[in-house]
Amino acid sequence: MALELDPRKTALVMIDLQKGILSTPRLPHDVETVVERNVTLAKAVQAAGGRVVAVRVDFGAGGELAPRGASDAPALGDLPADFADLRPEILALAPDLVVTKRQWGAFFGTDLDPGLRRLGIETVLVAGVATNMGVESTVREGWSLGYGMVVVEDACSSFSAEAHDFATTQILPRIARVRSTAQTLNALEAS
Repeated sequence: MALELDPRKTALVMIDLQKGILSTPRLPHDVETVVERNVTLAKAVQAAGGRVVAVRVDFGAGGELAPRGASDAPALGDLPADFADLRPEILALAPDLVVTKRQWGAFFGTDLDPGLRRLGIETVLVAGVATNMGVESTVREGWSLGYGMVVVEDACSSFSAEAHDFATTQILPRIARVRSTAQTLNALEAS
């Protein structure tokens, strides 16, 4: 099915393109490719009249603002001081919104939903890291809030190709449209 977009009602939400998250290798798409594709998408969205949102996760000094639920695998270790700093290429885009989250998903406990609604956004393109964590959680939340969600598969990556592939083939197609960067750019150009 062809992707149709109204750019004036579309936002690109870039998940966790920050120094601390991008400091380790990602698969199946390497970090630099993911950043490059996000920048390309953001410029195309802006040129078409859409909005760009940068999301970062910041757990505070010593992780004091991280969720406190019990888990078998602790999510946090020692975080460097620049962990939550967005990559310079992302800041250079002059995003319409910069959202700080304290958990995996970008909607819960943030101003993302009211910000998008005030901007008249109905469709949310999601890209970033990690596919099966921050991206998937954000897509689940956005779908529940009634947004048309689109995952730009090759502008996302994870800890393993298997985790990425499971999310993009088994979970995300049930709550979003999953498309490539090229398909998304074509939809923006056709609008």
